[in-house]
Amino acid sequence: MIRYFIFDFGRVIVDFAELEMTEKFVTDKRRIARAHRVIFDRLYWDRLDLGTISDREVKLGIMRRLGGRLGTEACLVYDNWVSTLTLIPHIEEAIAAAKKKGEGMYLLSNISEKFAKDYPAVPRVAAALAPFDGMVFSGVVHLVKPDRRIYEHLLSTYGLAPDECLFIDDSPKNIAGATALGINTYLFDGDALKLKAYIEAL
Repeated sequence: MIRYFIFDFGRVIVDFAELEMTEKFVTDKRRIARAHRVIFDRLYWDRLDLGTISDREVKLGIMRRLGGRLGTEACLVYDNWVSTLTLIPHIEEAIAAAKKKGEGMYLLSNISEKFAKDYPAVPRVAAALAPFDGMVFSGVVHLVKPDRRIYEHLLSTYGLAPDECLFIDDSPKNIAGATALGINTYLFDGDALKLKAYIEAL
């Protein structure tokens, strides 16, 4: 029996429209693609997810690679990315269905410490996360999915039995990591209404 719901964040609750984020701050339209590649380089974001690089180090790296006005504008993109996140259509309905159906709601996300600090000041994101009873951010605990230790950390922190949980994620490798621990899973394909119907039918 499913008693607890565990949601991923990126591309499950919010969309990461990286190019649109870049376009908001980079004024030279001919250089948007270059800025986008540098700002969202996995060289930085993998380490942000793991909590092994600071915001200052990221921005210094961006400035070294882009320089001048473009570098300054690219740093503005980085500074403001949390505030530019948009919700996946209808995901709030799926979250409400899970809240009604289960006994606990949890978030398990590969995301930076910056997000953990900044999201409460973004009303639409804060409202979407308000129903959750507990959250684990990879950048805070220095573990990333699909490392089994981050799932174990969530389960032990909140006293959850794996077979009583449903984990919702858009990444097959993260789904596989949860399945290996006996957690029930749902591979999210972007259709939040389908997810809502699935939850309601449990």
